[in-house]
Amino acid sequence: MDSTQFPPYCQDDDLVASVQNDGLTRVSIYCPTSICVVLGTGSSPETELHIDACQADGVDIFRRRGGGCAVVLDPGNVIVSVAAVGLPFGQHRQQFNILTNWLIAGLEHIGYPGIVPEGICDLALNDRKVGGACLYRSRDLLYYSISLLVNPDLNLAMRYLRHPPREPEYRRGRVHDDFMGSINAARYNENSEKESMMPSSEQVAGNLRDTLEPPVFSQPDHSSGVCIHG
Repeated sequence: MDSTQFPPYCQDDDLVASVQNDGLTRVSIYCPTSICVVLGTGSSPETELHIDACQADGVDIFRRRGGGCAVVLDPGNVIVSVAAVGLPFGQHRQQFNILTNWLIAGLEHIGYPGIVPEGICDLALNDRKVGGACLYRSRDLLYYSISLLVNPDLNLAMRYLRHPPREPEYRRGRVHDDFMGSINAARYNENSEKESMMPSSEQVAGNLRDTLEPPVFSQPDHSSGVCIHG
């Protein structure tokens, strides 16, 4: 399959364009409205996807700016994206750490303690992946995006994604539904009554919008301001 045929994932294009236009750091927080598969910039669909299953179910396949392996997005996810300009180039790891700590603090503030960074770009809770992020850097742009697993349908990952060609050490070879988790399931798994009280992904997205101020980087361009999107 010719991987160039996949259209770009453009959900955050307006975010990036606005930041590039006025220099304000912006945050976008939203839930996908449908199921799709998103490849990393260097992902091989033949290696990472069950392409026949995607095609049989009419699932759209996109390619994002950032790296990493393919992911499934569904309405049970919350996507948090950040765009900024005027930041030093070559400090990718430091900038990624700032973003990770910023988001972990926001999640703790809305009632999700215990989430920790794992691997290169994951968030984990109770040894299960509950978030996967990517970072794109050019000379003029920082773009970060993470998919938080709030109420995900983990069967979709089993159906559409092959075992990734590379994995973080903490995965230990686990298949998708043994490795991936949910921030809600970890918090509300004590009894069925609490499970019925699980916040929806839209509620979690709304709480994060009310909580997260745009991140402050160690060496921002002093001409830049900040702005947060719904």
